[in-house]
Formats: sequence, structure tokens, C-alpha cells
Amino acid sequence: MIILVRIRWHGHACFEIVSGDGLSIVIDPHDGSSIGIKPPEVKADIVLISHNHFDHNAYRVVSKPSTQVVMAKKGEFQIGPHNEIKVRGIMAYHDKYRGRRRGSVIMYKLTVDNLDILHMGDVGHILTAEQVSEVGSLDIALIPVGGTFTIGPEEAWRILEVLKPRIAIPMHYWIPGINLPLHSVDDFINRASEGWKVVRVDSNEVSVTKEALPPSPLVYVLKPP
Repeated sequence: MIILVRIRWHGHACFEIVSGDGLSIVIDPHDGSSIGIKPPEVKADIVLISHNHFDHNAYRVVSKPSTQVVMAKKGEFQIGPHNEIKVRGIMAYHDKYRGRRRGSVIMYKLTVDNLDILHMGDVGHILTAEQVSEVGSLDIALIPVGGTFTIGPEEAWRILEVLKPRIAIPMHYWIPGINLPLHSVDDFINRASEGWKVVRVDSNEVSVTKEALPPSPLVYVLKPP
């Protein structure tokens, strides 16, 4: 049976991943007004927060009474009503100075309906060999590209060349309304590595299945919500 997993971008670093049975997982929710864009319009079953900064930790915006919230948790664990979502929290840094300027972040690797998905949070440096090994095999990477507070366009491509996901979805870049000094997504796309195909999606959502992953690496640029 082919199972569709929906990946929905709510702007900035906030993604919602919906499993085939409808379980909603939101990562790094913002409140919208603090950064000048719309707040996420979702009530999640699970919320994962990569670090406790104002534009990533607004779990109350997307929570309901039964929501499970995980704050910057390192290591392997399982979560969900039936512990059906496998998660690995991988520690990284918010800057190039081992966290001395902005602290640490957790990159979350989730296995959802056999798809391995990595949300890289506000990672601010090229990954070490140990971090790459911790990530392991990967289908989809949700990667910041906007610079200033995270890696920028060139560093994002260097990381993708090492991680080798089948699909990459850029995040944490400038979109209309946002009040942060970030690169546009075009600065990332214009540096595309050889062999990567870029597809601009006229929606903030894509559906993916393990069986229909692209044979060649693909970047989906989602439409801001």
C-alpha cells in the first residue's frame, strides 16, 4: 500500500508533517506577529522545538490539550499516541563558534511512514563527520538557507552534497513581510549544485511517498503560506 506523507510549510522554520494516518507533527512553530508573517494555522498532535528562541518555540499557537511537546531533546526516542514516530535528536550549534554566540540547537531526524526526514533547525555551521554519521541515510532535508542566524546559501549546498537527501526543501529565508535580515531563496537556488533539479511549487504543501522518491535529487521551493 502506498502511503502519502504531507509536508506543509507554515513560513520561516515551521513545518507540519502529516503521516498517512493523519498524525500532525509540527516543528519549530513561530507566533507570526513577532516576525511579521501569518501564524501557523494548525493544531498539532506533536510539537518538536529545536531550541528555545522566540521565532521557533511558540508551541502554544499550535497546541491543543492533548498535544505532546518536546523541547530540544537529544538522543533517540519514540513519540505519538502509540509511539509510532521514531525521532533522533542530534545536537548542533546556532553559530560557527560552537554555540558561544547563540547557543545550541537540536536537529530532528524523524521516521514517518518509512520516510527519513531531517529538520535542521537553526544550524549555523557545516556539519562535522560525527553529525553526518548520526544523521545517516536520508530521504528529505528541511534546511535553512537564509544566513545571518543560520547557514547561508553556499553552506547549505555543501551540507546537501554530503547528506545526499533525495529531496531538499529550503526554509528560514526572507519572504514578504518578514522582518529579519535574511537572504532570499533565489540566492540559494542560483547556486544549485550540478545534478539537482529545482521545482517551484504553487502551494505551501507537497505530498511524498517512499515508493515515489525522485531518482535524481530534487529541491522543492514551497510557496509562502
